Amino acid sequence: MPKNKGKGGKNRKRGKNEADDEKRELVFKEDGQEYAQVLRMLGNGRCEAMCIDGTKRLCHIRGKMHKKVWIAAGDIVLVGLRDYQDDKADVILKYMPDEARLLKAYGELPDSTRLNEGIGGGLDEEDEGAGDDYIEFEDEDIDKI
Repeated sequence: MPKNKGKGGKNRKRGKNEADDEKRELVFKEDGQEYAQVLRMLGNGRCEAMCIDGTKRLCHIRGKMHKKVWIAAGDIVLVGLRDYQDDKADVILKYMPDEARLLKAYGELPDSTRLNEGIGGGLDEEDEGAGDDYIEFEDEDIDKI
C-alpha cells in the first residue's frame, strides 16, 4: 500500500476562499484591457464573451482563477487583449454584481449593458420581442383542421 505523503485531498483545497467575502478595491481597465460580458461557457477553461467595444471574443480563463473563481453566463469580466490575436482574450478578473453596478454608475460600462440577467442577458439587442411567439387561431380555423 502506498503511503499518503500529501497534505490532504480535495476537501482541503475546497476550503481556501474564506477571505473572498471581504470588500476589495474596484479595479478599472488599463490599456490593453477591456470589459466584457460572458455570453456562454464553452468548457476547458474557455468562454465566449462580448466585449464593450462590440467584438465577440473567445476568452481563456487564467490558471489562477481556474476552479477557484466560478464564471457563469452574464457575468462582467475584465479581459486582457492579445497583441497578436484580435479575436481571443484572457479573463483577468471577474467582477462581483455590486462591483459591476458601480462600474455602470461610474460610466465605465455603457447603459445598454444588462447586469442582473444570467443566460441570455448578453449585449446584443436582437432578441427584444422573443416572448411574443404565439399564434392566435379563430374558431373557424380550428374547425377546418
